[in-house]
Amino acid sequence: MKKLTLEINPKIGLGELKFGETSEKIISYLGEAEELEDIEDDDEFNTVILNYSKQGILAFYEGVEKSVLSCIEINNDNATLFGNEIFEINEAAITKLMKENGYNEIETSVDEDGEKRLSFDDAMMDFFFIDDELISVNWGVLVNNQGEIEEI
Repeated sequence: MKKLTLEINPKIGLGELKFGETSEKIISYLGEAEELEDIEDDDEFNTVILNYSKQGILAFYEGVEKSVLSCIEINNDNATLFGNEIFEINEAAITKLMKENGYNEIETSVDEDGEKRLSFDDAMMDFFFIDDELISVNWGVLVNNQGEIEEI
């Protein structure tokens, strides 16, 4: 297996893994997934989630004609964003970092369990917190039925 760089790249991917690629590339870096979940909705739009729990990575593949990497969720303490160890900084520092890198469409919500979501719609990124501690980061792109990335 190859070594994967855990650099979060909004709208691009994670390190060497780029949105729009097929599952063979992630397998070459992380091996076979520990769990696989296949979700099919009413429109026959298929989502496959590859769970690499030991590495703290979920990879979402979507598409009808071709299934491609569309979203990643990470909860690995070694992940970086714009050169910063993202799980080592607080919400205010994350907000500042995102703004410094041109992402300003901020929205927050808190669910009934107390989990807080900090969203940057212009980056298609969500940061999830419990008790002010970052627990995961989720980011992705829009994919059409043909498995092509849509512009936002």
